[in-house]
Formats: sequence, structure tokens, C-alpha cells
Amino acid sequence: MLEFETRAPTGQFTASMVPGSDHDGVQCAVPEPVSRRYEALFQLGCSLKSGCYSFTTVTPATHKRINARAGNFYSSDVTGIFGWSRSFAPAEISNVLLRNMVLAEVIDQVDQPNWRLTVRASTLEGQLYFHSAFPTNEKNAVFFGPDTYRFVRALRAQLTLDQPGIGRAVDIGCGAGPGAISIALRYPEAMVFAVDINPAALALTRVNARLAGATNLVAAESNLLHGLDGEFDLIVSNPPYLLDGEERAYRHGGGELGAGLSIEVVRCAMDRLAPGGTLMLYTGVAIVANRDPFLAEIQAMLGGSGFHWSYEEIDPDVFGEELDEAPYKYTDRVAAVWLCATRPGLAP
Repeated sequence: MLEFETRAPTGQFTASMVPGSDHDGVQCAVPEPVSRRYEALFQLGCSLKSGCYSFTTVTPATHKRINARAGNFYSSDVTGIFGWSRSFAPAEISNVLLRNMVLAEVIDQVDQPNWRLTVRASTLEGQLYFHSAFPTNEKNAVFFGPDTYRFVRALRAQLTLDQPGIGRAVDIGCGAGPGAISIALRYPEAMVFAVDINPAALALTRVNARLAGATNLVAAESNLLHGLDGEFDLIVSNPPYLLDGEERAYRHGGGELGAGLSIEVVRCAMDRLAPGGTLMLYTGVAIVANRDPFLAEIQAMLGGSGFHWSYEEIDPDVFGEELDEAPYKYTDRVAAVWLCATRPGLAP
């Protein structure tokens, strides 16, 4: 059994950061090369990938229901520990995994003498992504869930159809990084930025990008695109779109019925897209009295702008449990939608 000094749970993983060099005009933080925590989490990911680990993250409601079944509170296998966020006994874990868990400081000892991890690991299109453990109660939790799968799959389909090549791309509100990483792997010659206001998200994005081999990705802290210079050939985003009473960054969209941030992303993209550049936005919309208020806002913004755009409802009913909450008292449903808008001009 390994000996180590126990630590109070942090509730998140935040890699040590040092100021980085100016990369394509952006001063950003990079993981310290000798950061023990960063390297240990990377090694955990490598161990999971080499063992053909696979896990699909479900909705919080489903996750809670599955874990509530008899015998599902504790686990001794990697799927239960890294995927379902179940408690485990340290003595049942290999020394290699255990050592890297400790060095990465992702141990939460809320259920002593058993442990839980403060991160989860999910897989999507052959890649592994670390993100926050269940339940995601912290204000700086890093989201990954069914919306992520819909977003990346819609993004992949659109890129296959419409984007032969790009020079600069950015994922606004990157979270654990799946959007930005997918673009970086699809276009290895492009410079891809992953931006978020949450340092914990950026720390995980850096680890996840390294695990994926996405060497052309730069993670930078930014509110929308503040602090990033220049225009972009591709802007993508999967922003939070719910009204969250605790205003947790990964859920709370603000504005009317959660659409505030999505509207700001569209407005920002209209100013920062290069000629021929494209915005691809996945978001959720509260449908009221059989009317889509977000679409009405988009029509007002893009109508007459010269932008070529399309709008599609790709899932009519997501997060149905939110309809029991006060802000959605008069809402019919929450739908997932896909907006694609291209600025007029020659494509790169």
C-alpha cells in the first residue's frame, strides 16, 4: 500500500500555471512542464486509454437513478470509479492508478475510509475527456453530458459538409474541450483556441488535448472573445442555456429563459468572423406557447445582415425536469437547436 499525505478535497482539478509565451498574438497560461498534478492526471488518462476504457455520460437524472440501484454505491472497477463517480476502497485499486490519483489531487474522502474522485472520464468519438465528478454542484464545475455528444456530432456533420479548410478557429465556452479538440484533430494545420472563463475547465482542456494529440490547440481564459485579437474562420459554441438558481457557470445562460449568453455569442461572432467565416452554435431554447423566442431574436439580428444562415431543431425535448422549476412555469418544453451562420465574402 502506498504511503502519502492525505489532503482536503478541492472539488476540482486545477493544474499549476505559469505565464506562457505570446502564441498567435494571445498571452495565455500553459501547464507548467514539471507540474506533478498535470502529469499525473495525464498518466491516469493514458492508463484508461490503454485499457480500452469507455463510458458514455448520461443526464444527471439518469445518473442519479442508476447509482441509486442496490449495489451501485461502491465500485471496484474503473467504469464505476471514473465514470459513475462511485466510492471505492483504495486497497482494491492498482498501485499505479492509486499513485497517480493521489499525485493529481483528485481524491475526495467524503466517505472515509472509502474514496471518491473529483473528476469523471467520458469517451466520445475515440477520445477520452476528464470533467467534473457527479454530482456537479460546484459553481466552477466542468460540464460534459448528452448535450456534448449532440454538439460534437452536429459539428462533425457540418464540418464535413461545409468547411474544406480553416486557418483560425475558436470554441467559446470550451468546458472540457471536446468541440475545440474535434476541430483541432480535423484541421491539424489550423490554429484552434479553446476559451472559457473557468480556469478549472481550461486545466482539464489542456490535459484532454494532450491525451488526444491535439498539438495545435491553445487554451486561454476569456469572456467570449475578450483578449483575443483578430478574426476567425470558424467560431463554435455550446454555451449554457438554462436559468440556474445558483447561477453556476456551466448551466446558467442568463437573459430571458436562459438565452442571454447564446445571443451574446451570436452578436460577438458577427463582429469577429472573417469574410466567409462561419458560426456554429448548439444551444437550448425554452419554447413558450408553441413559439421559439430565441429564433425571433436571431431573425432580428441576422435578417438583413447579409449573413447566410440556417436554423434547425435537432432535439424537441431536453432537460424536461427543468419544467418543474419556477422560471419555466409557462414553458412548453426545452428544445436543442443548431444555428449555422456564414459571413458574406470569400472563404479562406
